[in-house]
Amino acid sequence: MKSERFKGYLFAAIATIAFSNIYIFSKAALNEVHLAQFGVYWFFIASLLNIGWLVKSGGHRAIPKLSRRQWRILALLGVLEILTTTSFFLSVQIIPDPAVTSFIGNLFPVILTLMGIVFLHERFTWMESFGAVMALVGAFIISYQGGTTLASLFIPGTGVVLINAFFAATASIVVKMNVKTMSPELLNTNRAVSLLIFSLLMFFIYGQSLLIPISALTNIAIGATLGPFVAVLFIYYSFRHIEVSKSSIVQSLKGIFVLLGSYLYFHTLPLVHQLIGGGITVLGVMIISLSRAGFLKRKK
Repeated sequence: MKSERFKGYLFAAIATIAFSNIYIFSKAALNEVHLAQFGVYWFFIASLLNIGWLVKSGGHRAIPKLSRRQWRILALLGVLEILTTTSFFLSVQIIPDPAVTSFIGNLFPVILTLMGIVFLHERFTWMESFGAVMALVGAFIISYQGGTTLASLFIPGTGVVLINAFFAATASIVVKMNVKTMSPELLNTNRAVSLLIFSLLMFFIYGQSLLIPISALTNIAIGATLGPFVAVLFIYYSFRHIEVSKSSIVQSLKGIFVLLGSYLYFHTLPLVHQLIGGGITVLGVMIISLSRAGFLKRKK
């Protein structure tokens, strides 16, 4: 049992470090290319890696045996991932500092916890409520820019991050409910291929060119390997060994890694109030995750 938990936390840690790099390398690439161009290259590389790993692991043998219900689940996940990923990269493109995007994105565990209560019948404690309020307050501080209207009250891209968090949480719940019957390799390959098909469609609609700078292609190659392949695959692996809430404990540290990477790569830091708000969101998410995992329960 301890070995299983260790594997789960290790997979979550690897996924968190890998996922943090998505913000950095995708931001660098999106500074040079159109989102449709980015998507085609990003998910072409991700699809090749995932299909290769699926075949190597033998997971492709399960495809002919999938039931109609499982095919419907894969189709649903494909749609959810398209909505999740599109909104994610839009937010990365809109918000100048990747660390700010990551800190606001800490609302994802809050929404995931709420959905866990509704769909997985998980219990919600006062401590988790306190953590959720902290995360919401922190997100408000980060995104607030002092406007007098709703449109100018928050920094551009805040609404897109909220949309991303909602769809990401929905997809995570669906994955958690089905990861025991469908392998992480299959789920991740389905995600990458669905996004590649969507990216190709957008590529032709916007009439983009396949010619992009070498620097952008390099950033895409690194990011696509760490993100859609390593990060997502290891998150799914962690779900096999530990609860979603326990995996989220490790994932809640993502913002710190993004902050460090953003400073080293772009030499930028969020504003002081955004750093404060970011710290509050991280602390709030940590409280939620630790409580969900049972570490903050009173000893009798």
